[in-house]
Amino acid sequence: MVELSIVIPMHNEEAALHRLFARLKPCIEQVTAHYEIICVDDGSRDATLAALGEYHRQDPRIKVVHLARNFGKEAALTAGIDYAKGQAVIPMDADLQDPPELIASLVAEWRKGYKVVLATRKSRQSDSWFKRKSADWFYNIINRVSTVKIPPNTGDYRLMDRVVVEAVKQLPERTRFMKGIFAWVGFPTTTVPFDREARVAGLTTWNYWRLWKFALDGIFSFTNAPLRIWTYIGACISLISFLLALYIIAQKLIFGNSVAGYPSLMVAVLFMGGMQLLSVGIIGEYVGRIYRETKQRPLYLVEETMGI
Repeated sequence: MVELSIVIPMHNEEAALHRLFARLKPCIEQVTAHYEIICVDDGSRDATLAALGEYHRQDPRIKVVHLARNFGKEAALTAGIDYAKGQAVIPMDADLQDPPELIASLVAEWRKGYKVVLATRKSRQSDSWFKRKSADWFYNIINRVSTVKIPPNTGDYRLMDRVVVEAVKQLPERTRFMKGIFAWVGFPTTTVPFDREARVAGLTTWNYWRLWKFALDGIFSFTNAPLRIWTYIGACISLISFLLALYIIAQKLIFGNSVAGYPSLMVAVLFMGGMQLLSVGIIGEYVGRIYRETKQRPLYLVEETMGI
Protein backbone atom coordinates (compact mmCIF):
# COMPACT_ATOMS: atom_id res chain seq x y z
CA MET A 1 0.00 0.00 0.00
CA VAL A 2 1.21 3.48 -0.91
CA GLU A 3 0.93 5.78 2.08
CA LEU A 4 2.06 9.04 0.46
CA SER A 5 1.88 10.31 -3.12
CA ILE A 6 3.75 13.42 -4.22
CA VAL A 7 2.27 14.95 -7.39
CA ILE A 8 4.51 17.30 -9.37
CA PRO A 9 3.37 18.95 -12.65
CA MET A 10 6.38 19.77 -14.83
CA HIS A 11 6.95 21.91 -17.88
CA ASN A 12 10.54 22.43 -19.05
CA GLU A 13 12.02 21.64 -15.63
CA GLU A 14 15.10 19.71 -16.78
CA ALA A 15 17.52 22.04 -14.95
CA ALA A 16 15.75 21.63 -11.59
CA LEU A 17 15.31 17.84 -11.49
CA HIS A 18 18.60 16.87 -9.84
CA ARG A 19 18.18 19.31 -6.95
CA LEU A 20 14.48 18.47 -6.69
CA PHE A 21 14.96 14.73 -6.13
CA ALA A 22 18.09 15.25 -4.01
CA ARG A 23 16.06 17.28 -1.51
CA LEU A 24 12.68 15.63 -1.92
CA LYS A 25 13.43 11.93 -1.39
CA PRO A 26 15.19 12.28 2.01
CA CYS A 27 12.32 14.45 3.25
CA ILE A 28 9.75 11.82 2.25
CA GLU A 29 11.77 8.94 3.70
CA GLN A 30 11.78 10.68 7.08
CA VAL A 31 8.02 10.08 7.35
CA THR A 32 7.32 6.91 5.34
CA ALA A 33 8.99 4.20 3.28
CA HIS A 34 5.82 3.56 1.27
CA TYR A 35 5.59 6.42 -1.17
CA GLU A 36 5.46 7.35 -4.84
CA ILE A 37 6.40 10.48 -6.77
CA ILE A 38 4.06 11.16 -9.70
CA CYS A 39 5.80 13.44 -12.20
CA VAL A 40 3.45 14.81 -14.87
CA ASP A 41 5.34 16.03 -17.94
CA ASP A 42 3.05 18.69 -19.41
CA GLY A 43 4.40 18.72 -22.95
CA SER A 44 7.93 19.87 -22.12
CA ARG A 45 10.10 21.00 -25.03
CA ASP A 46 13.43 20.33 -23.32
CA ALA A 47 14.86 17.02 -22.05
CA THR A 48 12.59 16.81 -19.00
CA LEU A 49 10.92 13.60 -20.18
CA ALA A 50 14.21 11.84 -20.96
CA ALA A 51 15.62 12.83 -17.57
CA LEU A 52 12.50 11.61 -15.81
CA GLY A 53 12.82 8.28 -17.61
CA GLU A 54 16.36 7.89 -16.27
CA TYR A 55 15.26 8.73 -12.72
CA HIS A 56 12.44 6.19 -13.01
CA ARG A 57 14.89 3.47 -14.06
CA GLN A 58 17.02 4.26 -11.02
CA ASP A 59 14.04 4.35 -8.63
CA PRO A 60 10.69 2.81 -9.67
CA ARG A 61 8.92 4.89 -7.02
CA ILE A 62 9.44 7.85 -9.34
CA LYS A 63 6.60 7.45 -11.84
CA VAL A 64 5.97 9.45 -14.97
CA VAL A 65 2.82 10.56 -16.78
CA HIS A 66 3.64 12.12 -20.15
CA LEU A 67 0.81 14.22 -21.60
CA ALA A 68 0.29 14.39 -25.35
CA ARG A 69 0.84 18.17 -25.38
CA ASN A 70 0.87 21.14 -23.03
CA PHE A 71 -2.58 21.23 -21.41
CA GLY A 72 -1.68 23.72 -18.66
CA LYS A 73 -0.77 23.36 -15.02
CA GLU A 74 -4.33 22.83 -13.78
CA ALA A 75 -4.89 19.91 -16.18
CA ALA A 76 -1.46 18.43 -15.38
CA LEU A 77 -2.19 18.65 -11.67
CA THR A 78 -5.54 16.94 -12.26
CA ALA A 79 -3.79 14.14 -14.15
CA GLY A 80 -1.34 13.58 -11.31
CA ILE A 81 -4.14 13.45 -8.75
CA ASP A 82 -6.05 10.99 -10.92
CA TYR A 83 -3.06 8.61 -11.05
CA ALA A 84 -2.00 8.99 -7.40
CA LYS A 85 -2.67 5.93 -5.22
CA GLY A 86 -1.48 7.16 -1.83
CA GLN A 87 -3.58 7.42 1.31
CA ALA A 88 -2.41 11.03 1.38
CA VAL A 89 -1.55 13.17 -1.66
CA ILE A 90 0.69 16.25 -1.71
CA PRO A 91 0.80 18.42 -4.88
CA MET A 92 3.88 20.62 -5.16
CA ASP A 93 5.93 22.60 -7.69
CA ALA A 94 9.09 21.29 -9.30
CA ASP A 95 11.04 24.53 -8.85
CA LEU A 96 11.46 23.98 -5.06
CA GLN A 97 9.58 27.14 -4.16
CA ASP A 98 7.49 24.68 -2.15
CA PRO A 99 10.16 23.42 0.32
CA PRO A 100 10.13 19.60 0.65
CA GLU A 101 11.26 19.96 4.27
CA LEU A 102 7.68 20.97 5.09
CA ILE A 103 6.35 17.50 4.19
CA ALA A 104 7.08 16.15 7.70
CA SER A 105 4.92 18.86 9.26
CA LEU A 106 2.10 18.27 6.77
CA VAL A 107 2.12 14.53 7.45
CA ALA A 108 2.26 15.08 11.23
CA GLU A 109 -0.93 17.19 11.11
CA TRP A 110 -2.60 14.61 8.87
CA ARG A 111 -1.82 11.84 11.35
CA LYS A 112 -3.56 13.91 14.02
CA GLY A 113 -6.78 13.44 12.06
CA TYR A 114 -6.98 16.43 9.72
CA LYS A 115 -8.13 15.61 6.19
CA VAL A 116 -6.57 18.70 4.60
CA VAL A 117 -3.34 20.39 5.68
CA LEU A 118 -2.63 23.70 3.92
CA ALA A 119 0.86 25.11 3.44
CA THR A 120 0.30 28.85 3.89
CA ARG A 121 2.90 31.51 3.17
CA LYS A 122 3.91 33.62 6.15
CA SER A 123 4.33 36.68 3.95
CA ARG A 124 4.71 37.76 0.31
CA GLN A 125 7.67 40.09 0.85
CA SER A 126 9.65 38.30 -1.86
CA ASP A 127 7.06 39.38 -4.45
CA SER A 128 6.91 42.77 -6.10
CA TRP A 129 4.61 45.44 -4.66
CA PHE A 130 2.16 45.10 -7.54
CA LYS A 131 2.02 41.31 -7.25
CA ARG A 132 1.38 41.54 -3.49
CA LYS A 133 -1.38 44.10 -3.92
CA SER A 134 -3.01 42.29 -6.84
CA ALA A 135 -3.03 39.03 -4.83
CA ASP A 136 -4.67 40.86 -1.91
CA TRP A 137 -7.27 42.38 -4.24
CA PHE A 138 -8.03 39.00 -5.81
CA TYR A 139 -8.54 37.17 -2.51
CA ASN A 140 -10.63 40.03 -1.10
CA ILE A 141 -12.87 40.14 -4.17
CA ILE A 142 -13.42 36.40 -4.60
CA ASN A 143 -14.04 35.83 -0.90
CA ARG A 144 -16.61 38.62 -0.86
CA VAL A 145 -18.58 37.50 -3.91
CA SER A 146 -18.24 33.71 -3.64
CA THR A 147 -19.75 31.33 -1.11
CA VAL A 148 -16.56 29.25 -1.36
CA LYS A 149 -13.83 30.91 0.69
CA ILE A 150 -10.34 30.61 -0.83
CA PRO A 151 -7.60 30.63 1.84
CA PRO A 152 -5.31 33.61 1.09
CA ASN A 153 -1.60 33.14 0.45
CA THR A 154 -2.16 29.42 -0.13
CA GLY A 155 -1.24 27.68 -3.37
CA ASP A 156 -1.54 24.07 -4.47
CA TYR A 157 1.03 22.90 -1.92
CA ARG A 158 -1.02 20.99 0.64
CA LEU A 159 -1.76 17.50 1.92
CA MET A 160 -5.09 15.83 1.11
CA ASP A 161 -6.41 12.63 2.61
CA ARG A 162 -7.61 9.91 0.25
CA VAL A 163 -11.25 10.75 1.01
CA VAL A 164 -10.60 14.35 -0.09
CA VAL A 165 -8.84 13.19 -3.27
CA GLU A 166 -11.80 11.00 -4.20
CA ALA A 167 -14.11 13.98 -3.64
CA VAL A 168 -11.96 16.20 -5.86
CA LYS A 169 -12.03 13.55 -8.61
CA GLN A 170 -15.83 13.83 -8.70
CA LEU A 171 -15.57 17.42 -10.01
CA PRO A 172 -15.03 17.09 -13.78
CA GLU A 173 -15.42 20.72 -14.90
CA ARG A 174 -13.27 21.71 -17.88
CA THR A 175 -12.30 25.17 -16.63
CA ARG A 176 -10.08 24.12 -13.73
CA PHE A 177 -9.41 26.48 -10.85
CA MET A 178 -7.83 24.01 -8.47
CA LYS A 179 -7.62 26.34 -5.47
CA GLY A 180 -11.38 26.76 -5.64
CA ILE A 181 -12.00 23.05 -6.23
CA PHE A 182 -9.84 22.13 -3.23
CA ALA A 183 -11.71 24.65 -1.08
CA TRP A 184 -15.16 23.61 -2.32
CA VAL A 185 -14.92 20.01 -1.08
CA GLY A 186 -14.31 21.14 2.51
CA PHE A 187 -13.33 18.54 5.19
CA PRO A 188 -11.47 19.27 8.48
CA THR A 189 -8.58 21.59 7.64
CA THR A 190 -5.55 23.05 9.36
CA THR A 191 -2.60 25.13 8.18
CA VAL A 192 1.18 25.00 8.41
CA PRO A 193 3.02 28.32 7.80
CA PHE A 194 6.18 28.43 5.70
CA ASP A 195 8.49 30.81 3.87
CA ARG A 196 8.35 30.44 0.10
CA GLU A 197 11.76 30.10 -1.51
CA ALA A 198 13.10 31.39 -4.82
CA ARG A 199 13.15 29.21 -7.92
CA VAL A 200 16.23 26.99 -8.07
CA ALA A 201 16.33 26.99 -11.88
CA GLY A 202 14.51 28.17 -14.96
CA LEU A 203 12.07 31.03 -15.46
CA THR A 204 8.43 31.18 -14.53
CA THR A 205 5.87 31.27 -17.35
CA TRP A 206 3.29 32.95 -15.10
CA ASN A 207 3.36 36.50 -16.42
CA TYR A 208 0.81 39.11 -15.41
CA TRP A 209 -1.48 38.35 -18.36
CA ARG A 210 -1.70 34.66 -17.41
CA LEU A 211 -2.28 35.59 -13.78
CA TRP A 212 -5.07 37.95 -14.86
CA LYS A 213 -6.79 35.19 -16.87
CA PHE A 214 -6.28 32.78 -13.98
CA ALA A 215 -7.98 35.23 -11.61
CA LEU A 216 -10.92 35.61 -14.00
CA ASP A 217 -11.26 31.81 -14.16
CA GLY A 218 -11.43 31.72 -10.39
CA ILE A 219 -14.12 34.40 -10.17
CA PHE A 220 -16.29 33.16 -13.04
CA SER A 221 -15.97 29.50 -11.99
CA PHE A 222 -17.18 29.96 -8.43
CA THR A 223 -19.73 32.75 -8.44
CA ASN A 224 -22.40 34.32 -10.62
CA ALA A 225 -22.01 37.60 -8.74
CA PRO A 226 -20.79 39.50 -11.85
CA LEU A 227 -24.15 38.81 -13.51
CA ARG A 228 -26.06 39.86 -10.41
CA ILE A 229 -23.93 42.98 -9.98
CA TRP A 230 -24.58 43.97 -13.56
CA THR A 231 -28.31 43.72 -12.94
CA TYR A 232 -27.92 46.25 -10.13
CA ILE A 233 -25.75 48.49 -12.30
CA GLY A 234 -28.38 48.40 -15.06
CA ALA A 235 -31.10 49.32 -12.57
CA CYS A 236 -29.03 52.23 -11.23
CA ILE A 237 -28.30 53.55 -14.73
CA SER A 238 -32.00 53.36 -15.61
CA LEU A 239 -32.90 55.28 -12.45
CA ILE A 240 -30.26 57.93 -13.11
CA SER A 241 -31.47 58.29 -16.71
CA PHE A 242 -35.08 58.73 -15.52
CA LEU A 243 -34.06 61.37 -12.97
CA LEU A 244 -31.95 63.16 -15.58
CA ALA A 245 -34.90 63.20 -17.98
CA LEU A 246 -37.09 64.77 -15.28
CA TYR A 247 -34.38 67.36 -14.61
CA ILE A 248 -34.11 68.29 -18.30
CA ILE A 249 -37.91 68.63 -18.60
CA ALA A 250 -38.02 70.81 -15.49
CA GLN A 251 -35.21 73.01 -16.84
CA LYS A 252 -37.16 73.49 -20.07
CA LEU A 253 -40.61 74.13 -18.54
CA ILE A 254 -39.57 76.28 -15.57
CA PHE A 255 -36.52 78.20 -16.75
CA GLY A 256 -36.85 77.87 -20.51
CA ASN A 257 -33.30 76.54 -20.86
CA SER A 258 -32.50 74.87 -24.15
CA VAL A 259 -31.77 71.15 -24.09
CA ALA A 260 -28.08 70.41 -24.63
CA GLY A 261 -27.50 68.91 -28.03
CA TYR A 262 -24.65 67.03 -29.67
CA PRO A 263 -22.11 66.85 -26.78
CA SER A 264 -24.58 65.45 -24.23
CA LEU A 265 -26.02 63.07 -26.83
CA MET A 266 -22.59 61.69 -27.74
CA VAL A 267 -21.64 61.23 -24.10
CA ALA A 268 -24.86 59.32 -23.43
CA VAL A 269 -24.50 57.13 -26.54
CA LEU A 270 -20.85 56.26 -25.91
CA PHE A 271 -21.44 55.64 -22.21
CA MET A 272 -24.37 53.31 -22.80
CA GLY A 273 -22.59 51.58 -25.67
CA GLY A 274 -19.59 50.86 -23.48
CA MET A 275 -21.80 49.58 -20.66
CA GLN A 276 -23.68 47.28 -23.02
CA LEU A 277 -20.49 45.85 -24.52
CA LEU A 278 -19.09 45.24 -21.04
CA SER A 279 -22.26 43.45 -19.95
CA VAL A 280 -22.23 41.34 -23.12
CA GLY A 281 -18.59 40.43 -22.38
CA ILE A 282 -19.49 39.24 -18.88
CA ILE A 283 -22.37 37.16 -20.24
CA GLY A 284 -19.97 35.82 -22.88
CA GLU A 285 -17.57 34.58 -20.21
CA TYR A 286 -20.30 32.40 -18.74
CA VAL A 287 -21.59 31.29 -22.14
CA GLY A 288 -18.05 30.32 -23.17
CA ARG A 289 -17.73 28.15 -20.09
CA ILE A 290 -21.06 26.50 -20.83
CA TYR A 291 -19.82 25.85 -24.39
CA ARG A 292 -16.65 24.17 -23.10
CA GLU A 293 -18.62 22.01 -20.69
CA THR A 294 -21.11 20.84 -23.34
CA LYS A 295 -18.32 19.59 -25.65
CA GLN A 296 -17.26 17.11 -22.93
CA ARG A 297 -13.66 16.97 -24.13
CA PRO A 298 -11.21 15.17 -21.81
CA LEU A 299 -9.17 17.39 -19.51
CA TYR A 300 -5.92 15.87 -20.81
CA LEU A 301 -4.56 13.10 -23.06
CA VAL A 302 -1.76 10.78 -21.93
CA GLU A 303 0.85 9.73 -24.48
CA GLU A 304 2.73 7.31 -22.24
CA THR A 305 3.34 6.40 -18.61
CA MET A 306 6.29 4.93 -16.74
CA GLY A 307 5.79 2.81 -13.65
CA ILE A 308 2.00 3.14 -13.66
